[in-house]
Amino acid sequence: MNQTENDDRRAIHETVLRYCRAVDRLDLPGVRAVYTADGTDHHTGFSGSADDYVAWLATGLPHLDGTMHLVGNHLCELAGDQAVAETYGTAAHWATPYDDPRRNFTSGFRYVDHFVRTAAGWRIAERFAVREWARSDVGRLLPPDPSGPRAHRGDDDPVAVLRRRLGLG
Repeated sequence: MNQTENDDRRAIHETVLRYCRAVDRLDLPGVRAVYTADGTDHHTGFSGSADDYVAWLATGLPHLDGTMHLVGNHLCELAGDQAVAETYGTAAHWATPYDDPRRNFTSGFRYVDHFVRTAAGWRIAERFAVREWARSDVGRLLPPDPSGPRAHRGDDDPVAVLRRRLGLG
């Protein structure tokens, strides 16, 4: 594997990570930025254009107190200016009241992505978010501990504060 292939694989993996952070921080423009102009997404409960997907997220994500995507295995197969990436992960979703199983669950998933190289870098042309399993977290969640740093969706989150301080955001 040459350096260009390594750089491409790293850029594709970082695009997957940027997507996860954008969803978790409720950064909808950041979610849209990882897709091509004509990108599509297929999730449980949604299938359509990237623009419609972001609009769909805008109606559902604000009803949750938070989400956390953790990704693990990532395999990327390059084919010139296109690639197939498969990324395994888990995503936790939580909201008050904590006894609502539709708002408090963890799922295991695979992102099966068709990436294309664009002038702006590697972008998702089509994503299949394959849900492998889900479990209710009702009875497992505790309220956040107010004594430590707190997560925020927006400009008050510690990562946003640090990025601004370093001139990255």
